[in-house]
Amino acid sequence: MKRSVGWWWTGCLLGVGALASHSTVSLADEPAVAAPPTSRTVDVVDEIHGVSVADPYRWLEKESDPEVQAWLGAQRAYARSRLDHFPRRRALARRFEELFSVTTVSCPEVHRRRYLFSKSEGRKNHAVYYARERSCRAPARAILDPNTWSEDGTVALDWMKPSPDASLIAYGKSASGSEKSTLHVLDVTTGSHLPDEIPNTRHCSIAWDPDLRGFLYTRFPQPGTVPPGDEYYYHKVYYHRLGSDWRSDPVVIGDLVKKEESIGVWETSDHRYVMLSRSVDWGKNDLFFRRAGCDEPFRPISVGHAGAVSADTFGDKLVIHTNIGAPRYRIALAPIDHSTLEYWKEVIPEQKGVIRGFSIIGGRLLITVTEDVHSRLFVYELRGKLIEEIELPVPGTVSGVNGEPDGKEVFFGFESFAYPPANFRYEVDSGKLEKLEQTEVNLDLSQYLTRQVWYESKDGTRVPMFVTHRKGLNLDGDNPTVLSGYGGFNIGQYPKFDSRKIPWLDAGGVYVVANIRGGAEFGRQWHEAGRREKKQNVFNDFIAAAEKLIDLKYTSPQRLAISGGSNGGLLVGACMTQRPELFQAVVCAVPLLDMVRYHHFQMARFWVSEYGSAEEPEQFKWLYAYSPYHHVRRGADYPATLLMTAESDSRVQSMHAYKMAAALQAATSGTRPILLRVEKKAGHGYACKPLWQRVEEQADLWTFLMWQLGMIES
Repeated sequence: MKRSVGWWWTGCLLGVGALASHSTVSLADEPAVAAPPTSRTVDVVDEIHGVSVADPYRWLEKESDPEVQAWLGAQRAYARSRLDHFPRRRALARRFEELFSVTTVSCPEVHRRRYLFSKSEGRKNHAVYYARERSCRAPARAILDPNTWSEDGTVALDWMKPSPDASLIAYGKSASGSEKSTLHVLDVTTGSHLPDEIPNTRHCSIAWDPDLRGFLYTRFPQPGTVPPGDEYYYHKVYYHRLGSDWRSDPVVIGDLVKKEESIGVWETSDHRYVMLSRSVDWGKNDLFFRRAGCDEPFRPISVGHAGAVSADTFGDKLVIHTNIGAPRYRIALAPIDHSTLEYWKEVIPEQKGVIRGFSIIGGRLLITVTEDVHSRLFVYELRGKLIEEIELPVPGTVSGVNGEPDGKEVFFGFESFAYPPANFRYEVDSGKLEKLEQTEVNLDLSQYLTRQVWYESKDGTRVPMFVTHRKGLNLDGDNPTVLSGYGGFNIGQYPKFDSRKIPWLDAGGVYVVANIRGGAEFGRQWHEAGRREKKQNVFNDFIAAAEKLIDLKYTSPQRLAISGGSNGGLLVGACMTQRPELFQAVVCAVPLLDMVRYHHFQMARFWVSEYGSAEEPEQFKWLYAYSPYHHVRRGADYPATLLMTAESDSRVQSMHAYKMAAALQAATSGTRPILLRVEKKAGHGYACKPLWQRVEEQADLWTFLMWQLGMIES
């Protein structure tokens, strides 16, 4: 089903010479470096529901203040004095540049008789987008090149939505990782741009008219038209007629349940209808539809039910994917004229695995199922009869399944930990499967081994984790190990090939991904068990993973690091404050750490349904109970910590990292460093960064971890 499913945010030898894989390196002979800058404190105490909550670093929330800017300058200098001290950092940077410069081709997307794909190659900062005509093997021509938008590569493509025939492409362009995109429209045939430009289309979703005269789209208010901060909310659907002034675009959906409501639109795969999703909760949504290209009212498919639902159309039927009544999802059919729940007929019931999604291609259903965190891909008749399972190369992850409802070919991507991204073509009639291309890496991938290890969390829940390392690892309890996780927002962590981990693995390190609660790996109940008042389950799962790795003698507390970003930054922040003795080092990227005040900043009120809000007495109790910033204890010996944030992060306010850095530097009784890395002209995400920024970021991150886990000499 081709739709804007991401409409709301919707993972060789190193060549650096003297890398010590298993012996701890003494840093006693390091030259003296400046101490971390002193951070003044303020006497700020809030009375919240009868509890006195101190906030001694409140002043760091005012990022534009000259004093804060001076403090940031001192923090940058301190971090650089520690990280740049290692000659091996330069070799790491060179290795990352080599790894990131391989040619990678995205899975083709077919739009009638035009095929679109992207290609990353060489030292280019960004992927270039291409089109092929009438065949996935036809000569390709470049249609969109973000590398031409800025000299330093910090202007990037945020999102794109082709018209049904891909003759036009609407896309968002933003600077410095801010994600505050401006919408542009490209004429693919001529290569020229239409005059239409619409600002403030961050996280935009689009549904094109069948005749291409215009489109429905989502947009936030323009800054200055609402109170400061509210430009992140009041998400509405507008209609834009090509060639008209966007300021006159009529509001199509503006009757919000709350200002934090999120809305998305997309076309059905046959382009006859438009779907509209509305939600104020990460675990459920309402779904409506109407005929494309008209202004009739949207009709309900699912309203007020406790679950998630999406749908597509084929002929006179709605095909519905939902976890309503089935925590691991099911597929149902309903007549287009009788679309609501009482008319749904289940055709593919809930299974052992999670039915992650479906596509209608060649009149058949392509169903992606995740079973024990590995993908399976099935072909069904529309009414639910299984035709076959498509054989995948190894246990791994399927993505990007697409094709035309009346077409004969299916395209999908596939990858795993030691299987680089590959694109496949499947013929609907013959069942023939062929690999179109695969990322070529100059590595002997047979030397890497991944095991799925199951363990018990604190409450007895069985949780899996993937453990990857080079073959021949000695389980002596002394292997440098990085444990990562996410655990939130119904987002799963699946097997992926990630070249960022190669230098670590080749230096003798172990890399672990824990599939903790809060994610999507095992359906709705897995998500529900790790959110709101049950958030502590997520931290317990992660801590139990660390303890299991130690019990199995992969590592020890002195050789174990944890790493996470965004909600994963909250994860590692909570675990390091709850169990500081368990970890040697922590990488905490673009994190949420002040869970008492987080909802006051930028777009964070969208996350209240996931975390709760300190404005409510009961919710304040569970937030304050684990809020990392509020649990930094003076005199504790905290792990070495690298806090990473970015000046243009418009999702998670940088004050979280600032305040945590100040608190940890003042409180720790140990000698392990607390570093704050603040990136300029960058934002929350990784994918939109230019190559040079990705290289520098990874060089710092892995230099820090190798230093702290005793893998490099000074």
